[in-house]
Amino acid sequence: MNKDIFLTNSLGNEKVKFNPINPKKIGMYVCGPTVYDNPHIGNARPLVVFDILFKVLKCKYGKDAITYVRNITDIDDKIIASSIEKKISINELTNKITSIFHEDCKYLKCENPTFEPKATENISLMLEMIKQLIKNNFAYESNNHVYFEVKNFKDYGKLSNKNLDELIAGSRVEISENKKNPEDFVLWKPSSENEPAWDSPWGKGRPGWHLECSAMSKKLLGEVFDIHGGGRDLIFPHHENEIAQSRCSSNKSSFANYWVHNGFITISKEKMSKSLGNILKIDDFKNKVNGQVLRLALISSHYRQPLDWNNNLLSECEKTLNKWYESYTKIRKTILIPDEYLFPLYDDLNTPGYIAKLHELYEKSQNGSLKDKEIFVSACNFIGLLNESDEKWNEFKKRKLKITEDES
Repeated sequence: MNKDIFLTNSLGNEKVKFNPINPKKIGMYVCGPTVYDNPHIGNARPLVVFDILFKVLKCKYGKDAITYVRNITDIDDKIIASSIEKKISINELTNKITSIFHEDCKYLKCENPTFEPKATENISLMLEMIKQLIKNNFAYESNNHVYFEVKNFKDYGKLSNKNLDELIAGSRVEISENKKNPEDFVLWKPSSENEPAWDSPWGKGRPGWHLECSAMSKKLLGEVFDIHGGGRDLIFPHHENEIAQSRCSSNKSSFANYWVHNGFITISKEKMSKSLGNILKIDDFKNKVNGQVLRLALISSHYRQPLDWNNNLLSECEKTLNKWYESYTKIRKTILIPDEYLFPLYDDLNTPGYIAKLHELYEKSQNGSLKDKEIFVSACNFIGLLNESDEKWNEFKKRKLKITEDES
């Protein structure tokens, strides 16, 4: 069996063999939450997808070979607006939402990343990057703002596979009389009296959103690293802008070598939006759905494909886990999973293919040896399933039944 890992690289939009820069020191950066409101199931999908990629990379290269960085954006216009709307301080808001986010990760059975930097703890790095961009003639100051001058970076649009005119036409470009060109994006902006602010050569202010990830990834993974991940909605402008400012500040021909993006989640075929009132928060599920059920649902479709969220999906995933737990065996030790079963995950994180293998292993374990049962449970554990005892699983079912009865 070919034991190489293949990933679909959005930069070029093709499935390619993963060749790390250094197999003993692999770097992966994934855009984390902007902590202005409770995370929703759209945010949950990349959490689970990249948690599984983290596990696959550790399996292939060794657990100490992978550095997984997932940031916390704790300064942003959305955070400022939300704190005003909720009538609480920005610190109170960001601490509260960050805590809920960590609870959500635990509920979804996600491992902790290696590092979880906060934007507000890395402002000095952002200032240095801006100074370097100005020095390299890729940025300019205008009325206490600093902007990146897009036309000076010839590779802009390569990740989106579009030219500049197409990108401007298809997106909401922020209009400002301070800009030289409409497509230029902000690196630093002034703050009003009641907004968070840091000293800078351009006056008191705060960084642009895109800059934050560039500074934090550079600090923890270097100027060029292996994998950058996130949802498809981040390809433009966020990831396109990250590439521009990172490469132009470092004078490198690359930033991240592999760009991995997960597809959107829809709710009964409709896009999640405030106007439709169909945004489902992860918190909404906690008393009624075991986190393993949500996790299985999130990986039931290939990560690159859209995932339609509905009650039938959850019901089917719960039935599957109920069946598996009925023959649950406390294993004496974790068994090394045979390569033939891991192959789908090595092939562009094909989780539906791996789940099909789990069904095969389950059937084999029913009348098989203790080792067959241990392989099955170990294979489930590998992707974050069957990792709590059957007693805990049944306790949750009883609590859920009581809540349902109380509500009726």
